[in-house]
Amino acid sequence: MKYQGAISKATIDRLPLYYRTLRLVQEEGSDIISSDELGRRLGITPEQIRKDLASFGQFGKKGVGYFVNELKHNVSTILGLDRHWNIAIVGMGHLGAALANYQNVSSLGFNLVALFDADESVIGGTVNHLKVDDVKNLPAVVQERQVDIGVIAVPAVFAQQVADALVGAGVKGIWNFAPVSLTVPRGLHIINEDLSIGLSALSFHMTHP
Repeated sequence: MKYQGAISKATIDRLPLYYRTLRLVQEEGSDIISSDELGRRLGITPEQIRKDLASFGQFGKKGVGYFVNELKHNVSTILGLDRHWNIAIVGMGHLGAALANYQNVSSLGFNLVALFDADESVIGGTVNHLKVDDVKNLPAVVQERQVDIGVIAVPAVFAQQVADALVGAGVKGIWNFAPVSLTVPRGLHIINEDLSIGLSALSFHMTHP
């Protein structure tokens, strides 16, 4: 789905927040939500919400609000969650195993199809009913199972090597949890999740209230 004009990163970053909140509102049994209520739940102004959503089309009914199921479906489509991306996780340490067991992955429409590790004591075992493959088999398995997204949960020293293998195997995106900047080809999408940055930022705000 293509949209006219440039969409700001801030707007894109807010879309998952809208989607998560709409899911919760739907679970609560509400059929309609106003931009005021959506803004109250998220700490975002109603004007900003209306502006964000207007970047992608016309949603809601003036004087009524947004139909929750319809808007949730539309935001899901905008985010591409209806595509059912296949995911592989490399690294079955504590973090990798936790990600493999994270139930929201499947509820969002992502399909966890492969797990990898280099530790012989881990290879052959199962995590969340999925067998852990030897990372040496990554290229063949990724291609065979048509993996779209590679998740890197290995120590920093091995992260670039894993990224290179994932790129070579044809993944379209990488979600990197290793605390290191990775070099990937232009056009390949990468999201970095450095937990230390978030904790350090929290420490700063607590130190300077």
